[in-house]
Amino acid sequence: MSRGPRYWSLIFLAGALATPLLTSGCAHRVYDPYYSDYHHWDHHETVYYQQWSVENHRDPHRDYHHLNKDEQKQYWDWRHSHGDRHQ
Repeated sequence: MSRGPRYWSLIFLAGALATPLLTSGCAHRVYDPYYSDYHHWDHHETVYYQQWSVENHRDPHRDYHHLNKDEQKQYWDWRHSHGDRHQ
């Protein structure tokens, strides 16, 4: 039995599964339910988040996903009122 076609099928499948991981870099999309849009959470968004954290006397090292719903809404309200809508 030849393993050639099966081998190439596995290589193709592995490539198809790995492509989104390799092309997306470190950024990921975060849904903002209050404004019904998505934001690319990359270096730019991290800078905004840290600025918001400092201005609002929050721990800038606390992960966004660990904020409660009210704090997340406060962040998105603040974020939409500040300049560069890097999405």
